[in-house]
Amino acid sequence: MNNQVKICQNCKDEFIIELEDFNFYEKIKVPPPTFCPDCRTVRRLCWRNEMSLFKRKCDAPGHGETLISFIHPDEKLVVYDGKYWWGDEWNPLSCGKDYDFSKPFFTQWKELRDSFPIQCLSNIKATDSDYCNVAEGSKDSYMCSGSWQIERTYYSNRIAEIKDSSDLYIVHKSELCYDDILCKECYHLLYSINCKGCVDSYFLYDCIGCINCFGCSNLRNESYCIWNEQLTKEEYNKRFKKIDLSDYKTVLELKKKFEELCSKSIHRFSTQIKSVNSTGDNLDGARNCKVCFDASGVIEDSKYIHWAAKSVKDAYDSGPGVGFAELTYEVFDTGVGNFRSLFTSVVYGSNNIEYSFNCHGCDNLFGCIGLRTKKYCILNKQYTKEEYEEIIPKIKKQMEKIPYIDKRGLIYKYGEFFPSELSTFCYNETQAQDYFPLTKEKAQEMGYRWRNGVTHKYDTTIEFFDLPDKLEDTQGSILNEIIGCPNRNKDGRCRGAYKITEGELNLYRRLGVPLPRLCFLCRHENRLKNRNPMKLWKRKCMCNKEKHDHKGECNIEFETTYAPDRKEILYCEKCYQKEVY
Repeated sequence: MNNQVKICQNCKDEFIIELEDFNFYEKIKVPPPTFCPDCRTVRRLCWRNEMSLFKRKCDAPGHGETLISFIHPDEKLVVYDGKYWWGDEWNPLSCGKDYDFSKPFFTQWKELRDSFPIQCLSNIKATDSDYCNVAEGSKDSYMCSGSWQIERTYYSNRIAEIKDSSDLYIVHKSELCYDDILCKECYHLLYSINCKGCVDSYFLYDCIGCINCFGCSNLRNESYCIWNEQLTKEEYNKRFKKIDLSDYKTVLELKKKFEELCSKSIHRFSTQIKSVNSTGDNLDGARNCKVCFDASGVIEDSKYIHWAAKSVKDAYDSGPGVGFAELTYEVFDTGVGNFRSLFTSVVYGSNNIEYSFNCHGCDNLFGCIGLRTKKYCILNKQYTKEEYEEIIPKIKKQMEKIPYIDKRGLIYKYGEFFPSELSTFCYNETQAQDYFPLTKEKAQEMGYRWRNGVTHKYDTTIEFFDLPDKLEDTQGSILNEIIGCPNRNKDGRCRGAYKITEGELNLYRRLGVPLPRLCFLCRHENRLKNRNPMKLWKRKCMCNKEKHDHKGECNIEFETTYAPDRKEILYCEKCYQKEVY
């Protein structure tokens, strides 16, 4: 079969289905998609709420206490606290429904979802970390999401094995870090981007193995450098002592200078480590992977995946949050021993699962929610193996004949992920807004739900501009204040105001950094601006250095996340290695 050009149902743009794609779809026995890759990613992200938390009542029998939940109180759903949800006082199969061949599958699944108890948060094995979500193994942490094994960590997203840190985005195996992006294996690293193995350093870009460095880029295994100038230990310490990092205005000026440094630095066309025959960005250990992002471990033979870790093989349109999984398609937050998961979310340790949410240790499920150690279930109703194997092909044929049609007229047959209009979240509450931001008007034009009044109404007791510039002037009474965020009257997801927690203040004092002037979601959105989009463009190497095995400009072509109108200096891998290493 040759490559085919298709028109996306959703955005109406052209996209290509290649021969290798058809081979994969045949392998898992699904029809080719009718949405383009970007629209497929957005559709999944519309079901993923990592950071928008609310207060609502617990609906468990005999309860009624106030919960922290990722489900807005206006949503007419049944929500249980985590302990009760995981307990034995209720039976998920009691909500089971007979399959009705006269109604679209997605309509029936929504009816099950609307009456089925939903876990208030995805927060497993948490200790004193009630405000963490999509998290496992959090201890004494606050407002962290997409996290694994963290301690005393605050306001961070997509992190793993972190201690005593705050305001991180995609950072792994690090300690005493603050306001870092795309870093790993660092200790006491602040205000830095795309660094590895750096210690006691500040404002670094694309540095590896650096110790006691300040305001530097493209360095490898260096010490005692300031703004890329090599100094002696004594010179470094003398100049460093003159920099007051506890002063807010000083930090603002340094951030501006650091931004200029980054813009003038050499930029690798794609950050790839130990990766072969792969395209995308921020890859470590990828082999035969195409259009993949933020993936590390042993990632093989996959396409259109992001935020993947540990071990992933034969995965298409998977993520965020996939690992220890094989043969996955249109899934997120799925893995830890999965084989053949299609159209799933929060499905762990399971095999042959389709169109199911929050199921664990199961085999052969279709359209199920919240099951544990079950087999051969459809819409949470138990069947025998023989009954299940007989009815599943009939359901798939019925999904072709009686598809779900959404309000815009988009057609959902077997092979499409859940319609975004059925999501429990609105567009501006989800990670779709993080990676594919839209205005309210554009989102509604595209048929996405939108939540007005995301900005909370707080009675502020102090404004951001009244905070002390210096950390040393911050009193313990700040813990009692409600601070007005400067973005509260602007478009966006600003929370309107914020508070400083005791653990957070102790960390700021330990690190010697000033109080933040933005609420945590505004700080998160600022960090997102420092990462490139999950999209590739064809460009050429801009190197014109001598002794790089080329005359004049290099002009080697590659695919990169740097759009053609970006001004950064882009190098191919060969020129980058010659110049930086």
